[in-house]
Amino acid sequence: MHTTNDWITTPLTPDLLRGALDLERTEHGLLPHRLPAWARAQCADPQLAMAESQPSGVRLALRTAATTVELDTLPTKRVHPGAPPRPDGVYDLLVDGHLVDQAVATGGNTLTIDMATGTTEHRPGPVSTLRFTGLPDRAKDVEIWLPHNETTELVALRTDARVEPVPDRGRRVWLHHGSSISHGSDAASPTTTWPALAASLDGVELVNLGLGGSALLDPFTARTMRDTPADLISVKIGINLVNADLMRLRAFAPAVHGFLDTIREGHPSTPLLVVSPIHCPIHEDTPGPGAFDLDALRAGRLGFRATGDPEERAAGKLTLTVIREELSRIVRQRAADDPNLDYLDGRELYGEADFAELPLPDQLHPDAATHRRIGERFAKLAFGNGGPFSAERA
Repeated sequence: MHTTNDWITTPLTPDLLRGALDLERTEHGLLPHRLPAWARAQCADPQLAMAESQPSGVRLALRTAATTVELDTLPTKRVHPGAPPRPDGVYDLLVDGHLVDQAVATGGNTLTIDMATGTTEHRPGPVSTLRFTGLPDRAKDVEIWLPHNETTELVALRTDARVEPVPDRGRRVWLHHGSSISHGSDAASPTTTWPALAASLDGVELVNLGLGGSALLDPFTARTMRDTPADLISVKIGINLVNADLMRLRAFAPAVHGFLDTIREGHPSTPLLVVSPIHCPIHEDTPGPGAFDLDALRAGRLGFRATGDPEERAAGKLTLTVIREELSRIVRQRAADDPNLDYLDGRELYGEADFAELPLPDQLHPDAATHRRIGERFAKLAFGNGGPFSAERA
């Protein structure tokens, strides 16, 4: 049995963290990033800055006999005036791959975002201490998954037994890029985002580059993926391009080719899966831009709507239907010379029948139950027998 006199403070070093591509030293501690500093320097978009600093898929990975773990963190919590309060970010603690405890960090900084004007206000707050007790008194792998939707600075780690990095278990690394849906919007906790669920079902190490609002075929994201070691790669393309109304069909196809070309520079034969958008009625045949549903906000609900005109498709405006057709065509074209390139229609993960049963609460993002469904289906379709990530195709 350990006592409080046995407390050991372990420096927070890169070898204790997985899923982050960069670690920034701050005045408080360590801030995980999911894009490297050089990539962040190429885009001043505050939405991207917020998304990539939210540590979706990032976790502390410890080998220890500790029965008690304390983690000091400084979260940044978002407030949207006029919208329902956001739930606090959840920390999931796993022992040997099984969820055994959860916690939330109180206090922390506050970022107030006025959705009507786009203005923000940042207020500093206090560090919070998370305490996990009653862990098995034996050597074990302990993972603490950081909140997928809350920027989190790691300040200090204390345990009642020594800590080492989890050794390499030889698991394949899956690198995934997508929108807020891949990021984990409205999932219940960091291990229940659909990519985390799929990774756990198939025993792979996840690097999640799901970037809320920012899956926009940015060249720096492609170069980041090119340079990141991975055994499996997937890119989920479409919804952000429509709701941002970022480009027309003429630009879209060459941009997809360029994005895939760049990834292939670093991963010439790695299994690469292109995933089209899940079913989303507001944008199936109606272009963007997307906008907040002000009637919903006045009623105390968060909702989104499409503001484009379906007739604008003739001028090259993108819809989800157009994007699926184009992605399928591009992958068929490229696969003639790239046998490790595959396509997955996102409606196989969540389609029209699923929307009737489990509608998107805000017309854009899946809820917790839908994340589970998408994760389970992706695991079956991608990792299952004959799938592009299956062991027999490795």
